[in-house]
Amino acid sequence: MNINSNYLKLENNYLFSTITKKVEDYKSKYPKKEIINLGIGDVTQPLPTAVINALHKAVSEMSSKHTFRGYGPEHGYNFLKTAIRTYYEKRGVFLEENEIFISEGANSDLGNILDIFSNDNTVLIPDPVYPVYMDTNIMAGRKIIFMCATEENNFLPMPDKNIKADIIFICSPNNPTGAVYNKDELKEWVDYALSCNAVIIFDGAYEAYIQDRKLPRSIYEIEDAKKCAIEICSLSKNAGFTGTRCGYTIVPNELRFEGVHLNMLWLRRQTTKFNGVAYIIQRAAEAAFTEEGQAEISKFINYYMDNAKIICNTLQNMNIWFTGGENSPYIWLKCPKGMTSWEFFDFLLERANTVGSPGSGFGKNGEGFFRLTSFGDRKNVEIAMKKISSILI
Repeated sequence: MNINSNYLKLENNYLFSTITKKVEDYKSKYPKKEIINLGIGDVTQPLPTAVINALHKAVSEMSSKHTFRGYGPEHGYNFLKTAIRTYYEKRGVFLEENEIFISEGANSDLGNILDIFSNDNTVLIPDPVYPVYMDTNIMAGRKIIFMCATEENNFLPMPDKNIKADIIFICSPNNPTGAVYNKDELKEWVDYALSCNAVIIFDGAYEAYIQDRKLPRSIYEIEDAKKCAIEICSLSKNAGFTGTRCGYTIVPNELRFEGVHLNMLWLRRQTTKFNGVAYIIQRAAEAAFTEEGQAEISKFINYYMDNAKIICNTLQNMNIWFTGGENSPYIWLKCPKGMTSWEFFDFLLERANTVGSPGSGFGKNGEGFFRLTSFGDRKNVEIAMKKISSILI
């Protein structure tokens, strides 16, 4: 028996595990200190009423012989797929039900989708990057090329025709930087992928936070994207499903490589390795796409985006450079006073009792930068910003 030695090439400590350990050590020294966490992107507002009502109804159905559900379709119930289709149609994107696959969340599918691709493929990943893109490809032993996202390009790298890639990861709005591609920029990526015979894995987990209607919320708003892109989305941050777990992946029927439909491969993978999302969770997700659910979700998103405004205004008043916050729940700031990412982390923890995410944990180009999230409670965000202002001004 041989282990997969690629796992030994991973960083010993996952970024957020290291953050948790540092915070726990600080709390053990100063147990009376109240720590405000603006680091890990977990939501703080409860599930919408429409979602809760749907959950209760679905749970009651499971108590009756006539409405009880056992195993469901691995790729998801049609009632939820129909709701998602309608959601996309409002933005002029038309999907077939068999192109939509229901999952337990975007994070899982971002890694699992790689099962249908050869390990010989070369992967193009932005730096800084959400760790799952890199780590899952390291686990598989694929060659990785990094595209540089920097302050100079506003953390929105564009295609380099001198680089040949087979799999391209794009996240917009981006995690961790909060930067968002416009339609012309995404069109360049689509054209590049088609010219390379490459596939784009498009992470749209934060699409609902885009406030500017001119910006694309789906890569399928771009001409010919269905010929080269897989879109992976989540209900975690828009509908509060971080603890409930539900997302979906779109694999267009037009997507073909080596004469094979990728939709067919993903269906085969899911029906073999996945038993599907629980019926009661899918009913809850369906409710999130209703008119009532969307109205409540809009209020939640506005709440978090108002938090982002508080953070952004504070940084502007201190003349600290940042991106994100306008169309994203993430704010990516340049560490003040020449501090490294971890130095700034320790500085905020010790002096302001506030936790963020060091940019270096997202890649080489993240050094000297720092991520704050707007998912906190309003009162805590206000307190944290006042403390940060007091120690930096």
